[in-house]
Amino acid sequence: MPQLNRADVKVPAGVPAEARETYIDNYLKATQGTGRLMLFACDQKIEHLNDDFYDGGDQIDLADAVPEHLFEIGDQGVIGVWAGQRGLVAAYAADYPDINYLIKVNSKTHLIKKDQDDPYSPQLHSFEAILELINNGVNVVGIGYTIYLGSEYESQMMAEAGELIAQAHAAGIIVVLWVYPRGKAVPNEKDPHLLAGAAGTALCLGADFVKVNPPAAAADATPAELLKQASNASGRCGLVCAGGSTVDAESFLTQLWEQIHIGGARGNATGRNIHQRSLDEAVRLTKAISCLTLADGSVEESLAIFNGDKDFSL
Repeated sequence: MPQLNRADVKVPAGVPAEARETYIDNYLKATQGTGRLMLFACDQKIEHLNDDFYDGGDQIDLADAVPEHLFEIGDQGVIGVWAGQRGLVAAYAADYPDINYLIKVNSKTHLIKKDQDDPYSPQLHSFEAILELINNGVNVVGIGYTIYLGSEYESQMMAEAGELIAQAHAAGIIVVLWVYPRGKAVPNEKDPHLLAGAAGTALCLGADFVKVNPPAAAADATPAELLKQASNASGRCGLVCAGGSTVDAESFLTQLWEQIHIGGARGNATGRNIHQRSLDEAVRLTKAISCLTLADGSVEESLAIFNGDKDFSL
């Protein structure tokens, strides 16, 4: 298992001296002491409304219709951070105090399509509202923010993100940026060169991790091979890929392994592939993903954990 000592954590110069130890604590919590991020994405209840949580039981397990399912998975599974909006966390965190929370500061629904207007995801509340959660004992280790690069509103989102990053680092809190090229100016959202630009943008804004979509395959290269350009461009800002819609476990774990070991990713960000399953299956998948991501396990080892043939803990 990769291990990161406190002295090995690269603390940004924008973190004041009095917050450095808090930053290191939160970075090590979020990455489970490995420097890699296993982010359980639970922000889709705004992003995709109820579409990701209920379909009558055809593909989505009926347990996912109840919001507490997300917290039960985070509590019983093995994750790095649990990412969701402030109100969702505030409603349940007292019952699940051991989860490492990352507050998603902005969100929008999927109802307005890009042929109506370029995407803009507004900041939902002040940074002080997040500090209030921490003051009330919620284990908040990070914040997250989405930027739609190429949107006509990109400058507003970048300005909001930049200010939030400065505030978060001043309090010793880590930041993950979701950076998605999207809008009428973007003909190909999964172009590897553009995704590398998105990763570099997150680095320049001061993020600790950046979440991007994996690039589309090309005739002469796999998505993991093409991802290397973005992971190089991200520098000390660790790159993770969005998990996408639910696929079979072996295909998903193989994709994650390739993103890390071929594409240079420093973890993963997975939502639907986890929470659309029953509690037992979802918990086993978090352990399989964490074995692969945090413990450098093989696809075969991780699949055995998912299948229930062996257990995994940190």
